[in-house]
Amino acid sequence: MFQNIMPKNSELIKKLKEKSVWAVKEHSFVEPKARREKKLVSSTFSTLRRAAVRIRKETLNIHKIAPVTRLASSLSDVEIFVALYYGGVLKFDPKNVYWEGRDRFIISKAHGAVSLYPILADFGFFDKSELKRAGQKGSFLGGIPDTTVPGFETVNGALGHGLGVACGMALGLKKKNSESKVFVLSGDGELFEGAVWEAIMFAGHHRLDNLILIIDNNKISMLDFCKNIIDLTPLEEKFKVFKWKVKVVDGHNVEEVYKSLKELKTEKSNYPKVLIADTVKGKGVSQLENDVLCHIKSLKEDEINNAIKKLNAE
Repeated sequence: MFQNIMPKNSELIKKLKEKSVWAVKEHSFVEPKARREKKLVSSTFSTLRRAAVRIRKETLNIHKIAPVTRLASSLSDVEIFVALYYGGVLKFDPKNVYWEGRDRFIISKAHGAVSLYPILADFGFFDKSELKRAGQKGSFLGGIPDTTVPGFETVNGALGHGLGVACGMALGLKKKNSESKVFVLSGDGELFEGAVWEAIMFAGHHRLDNLILIIDNNKISMLDFCKNIIDLTPLEEKFKVFKWKVKVVDGHNVEEVYKSLKELKTEKSNYPKVLIADTVKGKGVSQLENDVLCHIKSLKEDEINNAIKKLNAE
């Protein structure tokens, strides 16, 4: 059922194949029988939660060999990635990366996306052995992901441009009558950029209902709390003014994230959608969580090992 997008010989994948509400057949996602349509069974959400813990540990291991990676920012969006990929929200095919029927995913906060590497390896976009070379000379897995990495459309190193690119993609897909959706992951600090609000206005004006923005609302920018730089609250109301459908969730509750993304993806409306995911920067590592300077901090090997031990105990 999932053979086209899932790796083999994986206990996680086996459980997802048994429990997931999505099935893959000839590059299309179809809903299973009615008895399984209403919601994912609790055991599947438990599997996704365990996946999130595993991805945090693997992200820590990558940071161990590549201290240049932005660890704290890569830990706050783990459940978002887990819901999108393991939860089957995104349509994609690792064997045909540019399949026309795929959903588009733009990572606008690329500096915080190293946690996506283990997930892409799980799905076979590249060999898992590449994870051991991340951030090293000759590796295509850089300290900050770039467009050479398969499994997403693009990144936007100059923060603030991902949503604008997504608007262009969404508009083009609508003109082609495509059913594909465009997802964008942005950081909350990125919202300081004027180009983001130009894109927000553009999307609302053109009723880009195939566009879904996800904000990793971890409330910390590079050197301070976001509220001390530019206070954007109430954020929800600002999007509503520009004709966006808004949902706010606990970004570390993978069940909430999954259900909200599924709802926004399938909802028939004339508005672009935004999921504001309230998260904790450095989630899972106590010495990073909510540290105002955690964005630029690296951990020593013993600190990483201790953090992994704590995650193993969960």
